[in-house]
Amino acid sequence: MKVQTIKTNSIMTRSKLPGSDYAVNPYLGCPHKCRYCYACFMKRFSGHDEPWGEFIDIKEFPPIKNPQQYAGKSIFLGSVTDGYNPFEFDYRKTRQILEQFVGVDAEVTISTKSDLVVRDIELLQQLSNVTVAFSINTMDEEFRKDMDSAATINERLNAMETLHQSGIHTATFISPIFPKVTSVEAIVEATNQYCDVYWLENLNLMGSYKTDILDYISEKYPEHMKTYRDIYLQDDKAYWIELSEHLETYARDNNINMVNYFYHNLIRKS
Repeated sequence: MKVQTIKTNSIMTRSKLPGSDYAVNPYLGCPHKCRYCYACFMKRFSGHDEPWGEFIDIKEFPPIKNPQQYAGKSIFLGSVTDGYNPFEFDYRKTRQILEQFVGVDAEVTISTKSDLVVRDIELLQQLSNVTVAFSINTMDEEFRKDMDSAATINERLNAMETLHQSGIHTATFISPIFPKVTSVEAIVEATNQYCDVYWLENLNLMGSYKTDILDYISEKYPEHMKTYRDIYLQDDKAYWIELSEHLETYARDNNINMVNYFYHNLIRKS
């Protein structure tokens, strides 16, 4: 794993993500090594020859100028790199950013696959409006191991429960949903006692990892390959439309707060 420090003039970046005004990423590169990681496109801006997941840049940045200017804005932490990746334990860059938003009436959302976030409970409790979203797309630990090197499913669930019991607003980011493999209902059943909202996002295959994921499905789940060919080789959105409608009904019938980000605006949100 190649580790280096880089300097940046500002840590705040205008965001194109739905519902977010600014994106914050105190690291570039990510040791979680998610096989489906769309953020691997960032490698071409990094100057690294190492594969995505084999390097991390620790950003050195000046204090945020006048944090109060972000009052009323929405800030998403972890859009391309998990801010609570293992290097946060020593470098504390994510914590350094969050400390600057204490006393600022901004909406702060943290997306993570790590239980390290529990370290900062007392700091999170000082933020006026914060949500911690745990990314979980399976209850099958073997599938999880095949897909990422982040915290185990149980570690994420335990961390979510701890935060929720401490008064922190929590979300389960069911992403990416693997067709025929991810069971949204199973994840909801495992988390609903300590989750405030669910976000859904489909598996979007593009770039260098498309072939890898399709080969994996062909090997491990050959019975589902027709569905994957339809979606990812024929651009057929029928599966996502049908699943979206099913989950809207499921959420309504079970009084679950669920937001659907399938293809963002291409398929209607629940």
